[in-house]
Amino acid sequence: MGKDKIKISKDLEDIMPVEYRELVADATYGKENRGWKDIGSAKELIEEHSLCAGCPESIAFRYVLASLPNPEDTVMVGSTGCTSLVFPHVAVHNIHSLFGNQNAVASGLKRALKVRFPEKEKDVVVLAGDGATVDIGLDMTLQSWFRQEKFTTICFDNELYANTGGQESGLTQKGFVMKMAPQGKKFNKVRMPEIARESGCAYVAILTVSKPNLVERVLKNAILIARTIGPTYVQIYTPCILEIGKQSMEGLQEMRDSEGPADRFAFREFITDEAKAFLAELDAKKKLAAAAAKIGTAVPAGVK
Repeated sequence: MGKDKIKISKDLEDIMPVEYRELVADATYGKENRGWKDIGSAKELIEEHSLCAGCPESIAFRYVLASLPNPEDTVMVGSTGCTSLVFPHVAVHNIHSLFGNQNAVASGLKRALKVRFPEKEKDVVVLAGDGATVDIGLDMTLQSWFRQEKFTTICFDNELYANTGGQESGLTQKGFVMKMAPQGKKFNKVRMPEIARESGCAYVAILTVSKPNLVERVLKNAILIARTIGPTYVQIYTPCILEIGKQSMEGLQEMRDSEGPADRFAFREFITDEAKAFLAELDAKKKLAAAAAKIGTAVPAGVK
């Protein structure tokens, strides 16, 4: 999202929506230590987006975008589904892939960026729904983890195929009845975080977006670990309020009701020992830099 990179063509500027022009002008370009608290003073997503009114995905998108450690050099890879409706409304590099092959596209992209920009860190972040991640794209998701591809996979888990009217997915909870699945789900929700951990992911987390500080910490950890150590996976509950019969103002409460200690979206986090050591090292460098800045001395080499 650097101003030198995200530009609107002069030939097209007069026909671009006012909101998109404002987004390009007012996003948090180049700001170090940016985070979710910048939302409100800067745009991460245009207001008149194409998601349903009150859709929890829209706030999840804002938190994710605000938490990218280096948005100027990040490429997001999406897939078919509700998430694909948002990417045209954000000022960040993104690629739309066919349904389910987003992790295969991200694998090639990450490798190509490493060859093209060997001296510069380029983050690749997959963001897709549960149908693309766990059902149709499961093979390609797993194969990228088996190969230890260094990028983050984010699954927006709304527990069904919302975009096509409410069919069940592998992440639908057992017994749940939908418009297009009137007999209800007959088997348990697939334990994707456990599969991710056992498939080689160095960092795995499952959460809702009811606590923005937690979302920011998880996203930054996942992306920084993926740069250095290996694949990471984050599963975020973004309920489809239309398909579960909620009003537009009830999305946040639905998430809170689903994250109790014994509920299916209770916060869980898995970090390998190598990733823990890496995060501890980063934290020590930050403290060193903060101390140096406080007393006005030069920041030690290797410390941002």
